[in-house]
Amino acid sequence: MTSKDKQVIIAASLGTVFEFYDFFLIGLLAAEITKVFFSGVNPTAGFIFTLLGFAAGFMLRPFGAIVFGRLGDIVGRKYTFLVTILLMGVSTFVIGLLPSYATAGLAAPVAFILMRMLQGLALGGEFGGAMIYVAEHAPQGRRAEWTSWVILTAAVGFLLAVAVIIPLRLTLGGDAFTAWGWRVPFIISVALLGISLWIRLKLDESPEFKRMKAEGKASKAPLGEAFGQWKYLRLILVGALCILPAQAVIWYTGQFYSLFFLTKVLRVETLTANVMLITATVLTAPLYIVFGALSDRIGRRAVYVTGYLLCAVLTVPIFQAITHYANPGLERAQIETPITVVANPEECSLQFNPLGTSKFTTSCDVVTDALAKLGLSYSSEGATGAGKASVKVGDLAVAGYAADDADAAAQKARFEGELKAALTKKNYPLGPAAEDDINRPMIVLLLCVLLSFGTITFSPTTTSLLEMFPSRIRYTAMSFPYHLSAAWFGGFLPATAFTIVAATGNIYSGLYYPVAIATACFALSLLFARETKDVDISKG
Repeated sequence: MTSKDKQVIIAASLGTVFEFYDFFLIGLLAAEITKVFFSGVNPTAGFIFTLLGFAAGFMLRPFGAIVFGRLGDIVGRKYTFLVTILLMGVSTFVIGLLPSYATAGLAAPVAFILMRMLQGLALGGEFGGAMIYVAEHAPQGRRAEWTSWVILTAAVGFLLAVAVIIPLRLTLGGDAFTAWGWRVPFIISVALLGISLWIRLKLDESPEFKRMKAEGKASKAPLGEAFGQWKYLRLILVGALCILPAQAVIWYTGQFYSLFFLTKVLRVETLTANVMLITATVLTAPLYIVFGALSDRIGRRAVYVTGYLLCAVLTVPIFQAITHYANPGLERAQIETPITVVANPEECSLQFNPLGTSKFTTSCDVVTDALAKLGLSYSSEGATGAGKASVKVGDLAVAGYAADDADAAAQKARFEGELKAALTKKNYPLGPAAEDDINRPMIVLLLCVLLSFGTITFSPTTTSLLEMFPSRIRYTAMSFPYHLSAAWFGGFLPATAFTIVAATGNIYSGLYYPVAIATACFALSLLFARETKDVDISKG
């Protein structure tokens, strides 16, 4: 690898680190952002605004892929991802300067959501462009190894965001951080933007794109060609529905759902959970390169379907083991004193509510929602009649209530107090997980295994996707299915997992979603995906 080759990889990777750093800040600072931008609206509207702010970044990614993919196939790779990184950088910087709701009223949340939409558009064009730019410089037989450096930056962007936020929070204290300290990570990103732009401006266009332009083979209508011809549309569908959904949910399960499970279900202190996840992320980061290089040797499909199979078989046992090593008191209580919800099945809804617009008010929905939010497993027992649902903790019963009762506020206080008393009497740990009970080395080891599934699948799938298409439509055809899967399968993982947990009463049942997707993609990839490692990249 020459010094110029290294410059290509570093430039593409640094820009992508910056993009993912910006993108992850929103999720990591959600509590502070809600207080600043949505404090003055009613709780329901505030909840909807918060979800829209989070979802906008995901939902706009496929549209960004179309807009910037077309631009990248017509104008060029280099200039397109210069535009995307500038768009991402400016919108992130502006978020740090936006006025609060108390100062600007409804203009504050609207402006925040607009900036978040711009971030999603930019990311939709950035990642695919960086991948393609590096791939079109890479020699035959090392393409996945080279693109793995760009993929690795997604994890590095997450680490950088955490590395900035945690010291700030500890240094400033909770009140100061909530008041103004949360703005600092957004504002200092302008320095990263300057560095990334400076490096990328020094780059040349990719040799493959220059060759294609010189030969007059560039597409004048990449959207029409990619989506209007069945031979290419079929490949887009194979990527979006057969290969990439599993890669998306596996990566999000490791990087995000694991943290949610540790902090919200097992009640491990947030800083402790973050440190363990950061440690596992650092330890597994080199594996992106290892498995990328392996796919260059034995084939893309053989590597990523192995990752899908491992995820399908091992994900639930890994999370069960994490419970054992993180909160053994909770594990023991749920075995010795199981919880049962007694309710009329007709009252129990499927609480899938990704946009926050639905209300679940029956007594069954209220008590199952309360138990799910406490991270407690329960079984269901059918009841007849119109009586209220109840919760049994061993031999102790707690009557539920309906959220639309006239005295719902008083009933809520009564229910929560009685439930807490019953759980305490039956030795359920309700506070934070005891520090002395947390086996940190074993949890880090388990997280490493979990995160390794993402390293096995990420590089081979995305490299295979860009190899499916000819150079003249590669930016468009590769970016759209990647970001569609990331947004719609990965982005809906939290809402879908919570719905399954509330419906089944099993704290591990939310994992059925990534397991089912991994299982389906394992079979579909074997049926429909073709090996691509030896293709002529100019032809696809």
